[in-house]
Amino acid sequence: MSDFIFETTPRAICRFGGAQELGKLCAETGAKRAFILSDPGLEKAGLTSGPCASLRKAGIDYLLWTGVQADPPEESILEATRHAQEFGADIIIGLGGGSSMDTAKLVALLCGKPQNLADIYGIGLATGPRLRLIQVPTTAGTGSEVTPISIVTTPTSEKKGVVSPLLYPDLALLDAELTMGLPAPITAATGIDAMVHAIEAYTTKHKKNPLSDSLAIRALQLMTAHIDDAVSANPGRAAREAMLQGSMMAGMAFANAPVAAVHALAYPLGGHFHVPHGLSNALVLTEVLKFNRDAAMQHYGELATAVMPDQRFSNDAEACDAFIAFIAAMVARMPFAQKLRDVGVAQSDLDMLATDAMKVERLLINNPREVTFDDARAIYARVL
Repeated sequence: MSDFIFETTPRAICRFGGAQELGKLCAETGAKRAFILSDPGLEKAGLTSGPCASLRKAGIDYLLWTGVQADPPEESILEATRHAQEFGADIIIGLGGGSSMDTAKLVALLCGKPQNLADIYGIGLATGPRLRLIQVPTTAGTGSEVTPISIVTTPTSEKKGVVSPLLYPDLALLDAELTMGLPAPITAATGIDAMVHAIEAYTTKHKKNPLSDSLAIRALQLMTAHIDDAVSANPGRAAREAMLQGSMMAGMAFANAPVAAVHALAYPLGGHFHVPHGLSNALVLTEVLKFNRDAAMQHYGELATAVMPDQRFSNDAEACDAFIAFIAAMVARMPFAQKLRDVGVAQSDLDMLATDAMKVERLLINNPREVTFDDARAIYARVL
């Protein structure tokens, strides 16, 4: 067996209604002043009230900052850091989707050890210590609560990542109750995002390992079995819990076996057209699977067996094609945009998108098949 290293968040609590215990959990760390990062939509939906009440009950001073922006730009992260420093925070709480949690990671880092963001883009360049950090996801998609990565939108609209074990939080608190009222399009897009994490972790060219494989398979099984219920008019608690736990498992997988071309091609869509990350992944997913077919045939076939256990396949090619068709059909029935033109992309934008995708080398090198500029442009064109 090949050597490997596996790291993840040291503690995870999965409990329906668990957000009501946030104050008690913070108090156990010895924290006195909590800085909570969230967004205006969550505050308006009332999802911040329970966690805040829990902090008050535990006697912890807190400041709720709802200035988190989607695909967080540098200036938003720096503004949040200033507020946290002025408040004198000794613990940071990310409450929300991937943008809130990614912002929280960097605020905890920059408050603990001031450093220039531009100097720490890349792998292992950040330095500690950081403030204590708790992540409370309100969507089932990014898995950011168990990953050492924070994605930032630079002033040039590029997506860059800070990657460091320092970004693993001290605690991931998963409460499916917080996801019960999530609109169907967001549930669908974040769910597909998590599936992409699982698929790309399982087929990655680098750092693939037995633990990440097991987590990726189980994550994909949970989410493919429950996403249709989760996006229905009346999603059940079981579906919401399965999606949230599957998202966490997929996050653990890709934190150790990194993602590839789907994400690399998705990033420019978010940077230039402000397409939510999950939807960006969903838009290019099927065509990237088709592009990777021959190079990833065995692995796609193994995933087919995992998510379609009642079917029998005569060879890897048949299983691989069945898996691609299965995922394509799932994406096609989700309640979100299906074409790039639906999110504002024009034919004249394809060269720019392909150029920017090729800059995401840290992910492209993980793809089962090499991706050239012409390949990336052709994939975008087929989705246009």
